[in-house]
Amino acid sequence: MTDAAERKMRFLYALRSKGVTDARVLTAMEKIDRGAFVRGLFAERAYEDMPLPIACGQTISQPSVVALMTQALQVGPRDKVMEIGTGSGYQAAILSQLARRVYTVDRHRRLVREAQAVFETLALTNITAMTADGSFGLPEQAPFDRILVTAAAEDPPGPLLAQLRIGGIMVLPVGQSDAVQSLIRVTRTETGFEYDELRPVRFVPLVEGLGQD
Repeated sequence: MTDAAERKMRFLYALRSKGVTDARVLTAMEKIDRGAFVRGLFAERAYEDMPLPIACGQTISQPSVVALMTQALQVGPRDKVMEIGTGSGYQAAILSQLARRVYTVDRHRRLVREAQAVFETLALTNITAMTADGSFGLPEQAPFDRILVTAAAEDPPGPLLAQLRIGGIMVLPVGQSDAVQSLIRVTRTETGFEYDELRPVRFVPLVEGLGQD
């Protein structure tokens, strides 16, 4: 077995051992090479199940958290998905394998530019990446079938809840930025919102406004 094949096998085994059982999610995680999204000093650690630093003081989440959040989102092949917090672009690339269309937003121009370049290299044509204040979402593209937020707010932001279609699902971390946060799933119903607490997590805070870079 080649080193690459063995590494991939270990990578998928680690995901399964953390509770990732959805076959479509595992296939997407196998197909999208995390190494394409990690540069510089940390490139050789791209296949370890750990968060890694990226530009603009942000991080690329650990693969098991990406997979578990994606699994919780229950993305269907016809879904239109919005991601808040493009970061490296890795999560959007995973979503692109599962959804019809992915809109991803980040407050840092540099991160959006670099992620777009990777999407083009990997020929991921169903992702639209843009620089914007993610706490307001993308009202002109709403409603969304699924919304994924990769930064922690104290409460689910009202503008994002409003952009979720009835029957839609949003997965996001909530809690104080310096304490342990909870990953929650919000389902919009005819009469309001249902909340499920999934697991403790730790994410960078959701910050309003655009970054300087």
